[in-house]
This record gives sequence, structure tokens and C-alpha cells, in this order.
Amino acid sequence: MEILNQISVSLQQGDDEKVFALTKQAIENGLYPKDILDNGLITGMNIIGEQFRKREIFLPDVLMSAKAMYAGLDQLKPLLISEGIPTLGKIVIGTVQGDLHDIGKNLVGIMLKGAGFDVIDLGKDVPPEKFIETAKKENAKLVGVSALLTTTMTNMKKVVDLIKNEGSDIKVIIGGAPVSKEFADEIGADAYAYDAAKAVEMVKEMV
Repeated sequence: MEILNQISVSLQQGDDEKVFALTKQAIENGLYPKDILDNGLITGMNIIGEQFRKREIFLPDVLMSAKAMYAGLDQLKPLLISEGIPTLGKIVIGTVQGDLHDIGKNLVGIMLKGAGFDVIDLGKDVPPEKFIETAKKENAKLVGVSALLTTTMTNMKKVVDLIKNEGSDIKVIIGGAPVSKEFADEIGADAYAYDAAKAVEMVKEMV
């Protein structure tokens, strides 16, 4: 449908005002909120994610598109909730205790929302217990933990250990500049993602 394509294209161009107006128009035209989300906003965000992965665009471009996505998403959210439309799943994310870096984590959150997930972002400097408590309270099956300092990476292990000690079926995905697949295996994390696009891919597989 033409209007959904326009939403997708405007989102890729980072035009939040246009995305807002087109989403409003699509809702008034009686299109299903889920269609607007899947075939307008998510389609556009998937293309942005792919371009970012191939280094064809850069972080400022992604953030502009994210702003445009939220302009549409904020209008759709109440409609999706009232229709009881399920998301792809819930994920709790945060930067680990002692670490105040959050650009990478924020980007992962944006991309996950863009892919249709319900994201609960705990922010930065998050104690290990908080990840578990929130995941249980929100009934999320997945926790995403980020670190940018080698000194705070050890706190990722604490998150994994807490979950394992409780015998919980919550899965943990980790990421951040100093983190590697080897480190993820070593601490017993369920997955490792080297960038935001990869994180979305892995999360889709895990849920």
C-alpha cells in the first residue's frame, strides 16, 4: 500500500514530522495498526539496520530515523495495546553496574523496538540484581547486558551467575566494545552480539 511505503521511506530519511503526519493519516484511513507498524515503521527500520550494518550510514542517521520511528510508534502504541496485539517478546536491557556508557545500548534498544520487541531499558550503572528482578516482574525471557569498560565486564558474570543460581530460564545476551564471543562462553552467557543489527538477529533467534 502506497502510504505504508511513504512511511517507510520518510522514516529512512529521518523525517519525523512526515512520519507523524503519514501515520496519523493511515490510522484515520482505517488501516490496521499492526499493518502500519509491520509494513511501514518496521520495514523502514529494518532497511536502516541493514545499511548501518554495512556501514553505508552512520550513528547520527540511525538516531534521526529512530526519532522518526518514535513519532509513528507513539501514536500506534495505545491502539496496539487496546487491540491486545502481542509484541515479538519482552527484553530487559541495561549497561552493567559501574559503567556509564550507553550509546551502544541505546542503539540496540532502538533497533529492537524497531523490530517489534517490547524493550524495558534500565539505563546505565545497573546492579546485577535489578536485571533479574525486572525480568521476573515484567515476565521477560531475555536480558541484554552491555559494558564498555574492561573493568566492568566482570559484573556481566554476576548477572549470568544470579540467573543460573536461581535455575531461571531467562536468557542473557551480552555486548560492548571489549566483549567477545570467547568471554560470553567463558561466563556462560547465552549469546554475544558485536553490534546492534547482530543483537536484533540473535534476539529474534532466541525468542
